[in-house]
Amino acid sequence: MTKAELIEKMAKDAKISKAAAGKALDSFMTNVTKALKKKDGKVTLVGFGTFQKTRRKARKGRNPQTGSPIKIKAKNVVKFKPGKKLKDAI
Repeated sequence: MTKAELIEKMAKDAKISKAAAGKALDSFMTNVTKALKKKDGKVTLVGFGTFQKTRRKARKGRNPQTGSPIKIKAKNVVKFKPGKKLKDAI
């Protein structure tokens, strides 16, 4: 599903305009991003799931083309853990 398709479904379900649904979705994404940027970034949507920022350690890897070893830097990643209602629905 694309962002445009999601906006269309949100507008239809909530009986609002596509413009309003688009603004709501943009606001949701902006606020989730802001929350995850914080030190202990975590967003929990009960029944749906949890977005959590974690730190991935630096590690060694291999270049798949040449096979030579490379260093992969440490970085922050976002992990999603689905909630019970989402697991049961799938």
